[in-house]
Amino acid sequence: MPGTNLTREEAQQRAKLLTVDSYEIDLDLSGAQEGGTFRSVTTVRFDVAENDAETDAENGTGNGTESFIDLVAPTVHEVTLNGDRLAVDEVFADSRIALPGLLEGRNILRVVADCAYTNTGEGLHRFVDPVDDQAYLYTQFEVPDARRVFASFEQPDLKATFRFTVRAPEGWTVISNSPTPEPRENVWAFEPTPRISSYITALIVGPYHAVHSVYEKDGQRVPLGIYCRPSLAEHLDADAIFEVTRQGFDWFQEKFDYAYPFEKYDQLFVPEFNAGAMENAGAVTIRDQYVFRSKVTDAAYEVRAETILHELAHMWFGDLVTMEWWNDLWLNESFATYTSIACQSAAPGSRWPHSWTTFANSMKTWAYRQDQLPSTHPIMADIRDLDDVLVNFDGITYAKGASVLKQLVAYVGEDAFFRGVQAYFKRHAFGNTRLSDLLGALEETSGRDLRTWSKAWLETAGINVLRPEIETDAEGIITSFAVRQEAPALPAGAQGEPTLRPHRIAIGAYDLDPGGKLVRGERVELDVDGELTAVPQLVGVRRPAVVLLNDDDLSYAKVRLDERSLAFVTEHLGDFAESLPRALCWASAWDMTRDAELPARDYLALVLSGIGKESDIGVVQSLQRQVKLAVDSYAAPASRETLLTRWTEATLAHLRAATPGGDHQLAWARAFAATARTPEQLDLLEGLLDGSQEIEGLAVDTELRWAFVQRLAAVGRFDEAEIGAEYERDRTAAGERHATSARAARPTEEAKAEAWASVVDSDKLPNAVQEAVIGGFVQSDQRELLAPYTDRYFEVLKDVWESRSHEMAQQIAVGLYPAVQVSEETLRRTDAWLTSAEPSAALRRLVSESRAGVERALRAQAADAR
Repeated sequence: MPGTNLTREEAQQRAKLLTVDSYEIDLDLSGAQEGGTFRSVTTVRFDVAENDAETDAENGTGNGTESFIDLVAPTVHEVTLNGDRLAVDEVFADSRIALPGLLEGRNILRVVADCAYTNTGEGLHRFVDPVDDQAYLYTQFEVPDARRVFASFEQPDLKATFRFTVRAPEGWTVISNSPTPEPRENVWAFEPTPRISSYITALIVGPYHAVHSVYEKDGQRVPLGIYCRPSLAEHLDADAIFEVTRQGFDWFQEKFDYAYPFEKYDQLFVPEFNAGAMENAGAVTIRDQYVFRSKVTDAAYEVRAETILHELAHMWFGDLVTMEWWNDLWLNESFATYTSIACQSAAPGSRWPHSWTTFANSMKTWAYRQDQLPSTHPIMADIRDLDDVLVNFDGITYAKGASVLKQLVAYVGEDAFFRGVQAYFKRHAFGNTRLSDLLGALEETSGRDLRTWSKAWLETAGINVLRPEIETDAEGIITSFAVRQEAPALPAGAQGEPTLRPHRIAIGAYDLDPGGKLVRGERVELDVDGELTAVPQLVGVRRPAVVLLNDDDLSYAKVRLDERSLAFVTEHLGDFAESLPRALCWASAWDMTRDAELPARDYLALVLSGIGKESDIGVVQSLQRQVKLAVDSYAAPASRETLLTRWTEATLAHLRAATPGGDHQLAWARAFAATARTPEQLDLLEGLLDGSQEIEGLAVDTELRWAFVQRLAAVGRFDEAEIGAEYERDRTAAGERHATSARAARPTEEAKAEAWASVVDSDKLPNAVQEAVIGGFVQSDQRELLAPYTDRYFEVLKDVWESRSHEMAQQIAVGLYPAVQVSEETLRRTDAWLTSAEPSAALRRLVSESRAGVERALRAQAADAR
């Protein structure tokens, strides 16, 4: 039985047989306020290829053609195929409706079903806002969840037009891919969409607040809309969102030479969203945490802007032209990531011209980490079925792919790259493609053969390490310079072989200027290939204070500093005049810490020596997170408390010294709250909450208050009375999540048992609340209290995986893994479970990734103890 899975072979066979023309989907959502189920009526018109002996053989019949359509529904009332009513109990099973006896040429299918609202963020999600007690709905269909709302051929290459007709409660709004019509008797009848894939169709329904505008340029006019719940309307900075959106329209349309392909562009901030956003054609859904209720740093606005631009780029790459099958998911996401950051960096008027610094510091760090897990895979992954793709939204798909695309742009030239992209859009508009279609277009415009490049970069796994090898004479003049490339062994269990790759890199030579800033003197750009590449351009040059490989971050590789450069950087990392080389050095140091080449105590010392000079707030916040992880997981247990004390004292000192009211002050307040530990430090948190203490310029607003409350709960200072009182101040959905997390964080056996039961023993929690409980339950300084839950985790894991939806099960599988129990016993317990439980490939991958984190922490702790 297939369950809810679909294999690539099944999809290929169905695509060979069927051409889908149109869907007409009628949904009765008039009972949405009460929940339960809703009536779904789907009429599909599709053509069947001419029947022949080969087709008969593939379908196992010589007396007609058969296929299936996908549907996940509690009840199916009627299946009518070409006027004949089929027996539901005979054709509907296991998320599929069998379609026997298909006619050559046109077929018409009608399916009447009761489908279910969800609280998991999949299908048609229903949320009730505690502020107004109103229900708010939205769809999330990627990867295979349109079938939870209507019967569909659930694969990206069976495109069709979609006409939605929706009945909703009076006074509500209904938004879809097509422009919103005027309702008649609470029925919204939308015009058909262009030919698109089922996973980018969308419905957003409820009494949403809306702000409207328009994008106009050179005679083009695109209506723009921004939506959120009324309870968030006072915080919605629509003008700032429209500004970023218009910059994206200008930049993408110029670079792509193809007008925005849909009739309008709505952005809808929706509750309890599992991802950052989703590129539904003309109706992008975005997590409503991006409507900031409290003061945030500029880094948060930069991340939101990147998300907005990422989804807008998808309107062309992903929606207009769509992958044939999910093995090219990486290209879909990598292209959107690369172009969104390129737009932030280059668009006139952008607030974030240094966005590549953020990319190097955050996205590539994510990629490097993912690429060293046992689940590492080629960028162009082998996606055998839907289970594979569901766990493949990872750092390789997004960040490594974008890094390699950035390198490809440098390799073929930016002008040639975008000329190729322009030809690609025009050639394949509203169709489906493979990677070879894009590479072919780029070969045409650049004149380069990309087959070798593709094989080396897209079809192999793992990461290279680049090290400088420098010799000088007695006067400090370089007599020999080379770049050594290494291909470390892939992690145990990973498929493939270590591979040396061609890299296009820059080498920067940095010295202190008279003002004490590290500035670049020499820059050499070259191709690195093979084990050792000589760099004659630097021979005869006086050795600089710092030699930085992969300067400007052109390639994807781990970079190491030579011994002299590392020593100088340790004292002067904060003195780089530009943010990108600082970020590259910070990233190198962090990677060395993770690889047990730099002890955690030395990483802490390095951060403390340079973070005070770091001006980029995004880098500062990343360093704060990394230090906490290093001390919690990579420090030798015997010295952990000493390092935590040193770090917490430093956070408080930086908090008090920061510019009042600035981003750095807020970042340091959060970092301090995360590890406050002494009675005096905890007294300060309480005093800031009740107003008896102040720090000049620090606004202790709603979100910061919750950060303080959660820490005070985790150390046992606050219990239900204090948590409940804080919730009374903030009786919102966000407040409910924060209170739930604080309750789960309390350091008592009773609190942990209650939290565990609410997640594991019950399946009633909504996705966002379950995530909050797990986040509160796992506290790194409660290892002894959490120790009994290691065995409990492995006892229930397989049952949870098989009984919950993918999103909910993945939260539990990853979030409750005993990652804080860094010990050989945790590895043995994990290995025993992997051997005996026979988990699915997807679950095995998630658990193996978590196990790798413990194994890495053990190596780092050993290095720190030496």
